[in-house]
Amino acid sequence: MKHRALFLDRDGVINVEKDYVHKVEDFHFIDGVFETCEAFQKAGYLVVVITNQSGIGRGYYTEEDFHRLNDWMRGEFEKHGVTIHGIYFCPHHPEEGTGPYKRYCQCRKPAPGMLLEASDALEIDLERSVLVGDKESDIEAGERAGVGRNYMVSTGHKVDASNTKALKVLGNIRELMSEKELLAED
Repeated sequence: MKHRALFLDRDGVINVEKDYVHKVEDFHFIDGVFETCEAFQKAGYLVVVITNQSGIGRGYYTEEDFHRLNDWMRGEFEKHGVTIHGIYFCPHHPEEGTGPYKRYCQCRKPAPGMLLEASDALEIDLERSVLVGDKESDIEAGERAGVGRNYMVSTGHKVDASNTKALKVLGNIRELMSEKELLAED
């Protein structure tokens, strides 16, 4: 049987949105992210991060910087009993990328590439999964990939709740735990 997943955008969902976060000292977790992930993990979900990282393509930081920060972030989640099962990222930007990073691709949200790659690699049932993002491009990627429930949080970018395809707009990720049917064990 395939797994359910809790797909999380990073900046604005896991950590406070700042321009091109790539250093530990600039990374601040959003309240409730650990508890929420722990509750979903206990209910049988894999926790998977999907994140556009055009700062790499723009030359603001390197892939090594990104991976170093991910290693630290994973360690912080592990301290709270949460395993991050995968981190998928897109370093490209079609206009402002440099060198090989300047291109259109199928991984940059709103394209569904990262979600489809994670689904294949981790044997995820997208229809039974949940996505949380802070931009409409996150929601569109979820819809295009076939993710069953796509939620928006207002802890990152400005959200127009009247003009979103998200199932629901939440004030923060902690509010996702109030969706009790999601936490019913498989």
